[in-house]
Amino acid sequence: MGSHPEAYNSFMPRNVADLFQEASQLPENDRAELAGRLLDSINGEPDRNVELAWAEEVERRVREIDSGEVATIPWEEVRARLHARLNDHPSISSRRG
Repeated sequence: MGSHPEAYNSFMPRNVADLFQEASQLPENDRAELAGRLLDSINGEPDRNVELAWAEEVERRVREIDSGEVATIPWEEVRARLHARLNDHPSISSRRG
């Protein structure tokens, strides 16, 4: 170990800023996967009942769309509505920077 200090340094902990800088260079899909893994490491094991409830909710919503009971809204329209809503609330729009 004494003759190879670079090998020792490779196992030294790095600070969050260094890790962030390195992770920021990853392709978008890899960054998303890393973010998901980090969140999973904080959240622990998923609650089986919650997972089942979400699966049922997704199935219900898909059935409603497929049957025509509800209609989807194009993203462009949703985005325009959100921007209009934010612009109507100065306290919110001023926080966006």
